[in-house]
Amino acid sequence: MTATIIIIVVAVLLLLFFITLYNRLVRLRNNREQAFYDIDVQLKQRHDLIPQLVNTVKGYMKHEEGVLTEITEARAGAMRAGSIDEKIDAENRLTRAIQGLQISVEAYPDLKASQNFMNLQEEISDIENKLAASRRFFNSATKELNNAVEVFPANLVAGMFGFKREKMFDLGTDQREDLDKTPDINFQ
Repeated sequence: MTATIIIIVVAVLLLLFFITLYNRLVRLRNNREQAFYDIDVQLKQRHDLIPQLVNTVKGYMKHEEGVLTEITEARAGAMRAGSIDEKIDAENRLTRAIQGLQISVEAYPDLKASQNFMNLQEEISDIENKLAASRRFFNSATKELNNAVEVFPANLVAGMFGFKREKMFDLGTDQREDLDKTPDINFQ
């Protein structure tokens, strides 16, 4: 009789333990998704500003049509992206395209002096700063979920219910290589 009670108590405790682990994994996954929705708000604002930026730049940069086309295509791809992973890849492409535009703008002093362009640059810079903060929060939520999915015994529950390691929102290899390079300083 006491052996049966002990077995039942152990079984109930194990069940409660697994339920607790499962609920923790669900909360972590939901925190990660919420963090991405915060990024999505900033991305939408950035997507809304890009056509204005492209139109402002078009009149000045007659010879830079490829840069403008790349931004437009990257924006369209970012807006079409469905999953979080697809959005991360598309947004990294869009960020690289915008950086290419910023480099090209250096050759057009009249454009850099345009008040409309300067206002758009400030708005985009503000959104990029907000995106950086949102990405840090998202990556923190992703790291917490990934840790929970990989550690024992939660990894047993994670495996049974389809939780998996998720992708971080990082710079990508191209941008990381640019950050690793020593900057060129030219005083001419």
